[in-house]
Amino acid sequence: MAKPAFDADALITMFENASAQSSAQLRKAVGDATLQALQGRELSLKNIRSVLATVTQAANAGLAKSAAPDVDALLDQAVAGMDDALLKAVDANRVALEQLAAQGADLREKHLKKAIGDLDKFEDMLIEAVEKNAGKAGEQMTAAWGQVLDKLNAGGTLSGAKAASTAEQFQQQMKDMQTAMRDSRAASLRAAQALAESYTAMVSGVLIGMADAMRQPAAKSKKK
Repeated sequence: MAKPAFDADALITMFENASAQSSAQLRKAVGDATLQALQGRELSLKNIRSVLATVTQAANAGLAKSAAPDVDALLDQAVAGMDDALLKAVDANRVALEQLAAQGADLREKHLKKAIGDLDKFEDMLIEAVEKNAGKAGEQMTAAWGQVLDKLNAGGTLSGAKAASTAEQFQQQMKDMQTAMRDSRAASLRAAQALAESYTAMVSGVLIGMADAMRQPAAKSKKK
């Protein structure tokens, strides 16, 4: 799958010129740029990490040159934009898993089980991207990133909450499938046992009938 152009320079310029008045537009622009980058790639954890790293680095480079006094507030909006894009990635996973389940796919298959498990890592990847970028920033930006990181660790992310509930939904579905299979095996065993019991009863009846049939000629011979 071809990767769309990810204009890091344009993102850097956007962050550099951002202000408190344009924070909502900044969130949308970051969300759109992040989503565009994700749409042209295989939605693997590796590619998601790469996109998040590129966006956070652009934020770091642009806001370091910004004259805006409230850099931490702008970083909040940037992270919220990335979170918005990840929410859509979670939804894409959910829709794909629902379609596969509807078509009869076994969600316990190794690759599908991994896809469900990977959902729980979405929030960790965003926090990891912020942590790594904070470590590379200058003193002022490190402090601003630190505030954003504290909020992330305290409140989590929307995409993380949605990913966790989606993963839980499909993990429960896997458990239900396993329970249904166990119940099916148990029912089959009960049916086989009932058949075996009825079979032995049937054999006993046949044997009794055979014995009666053998006795009848003997009784007739005695009468003669």
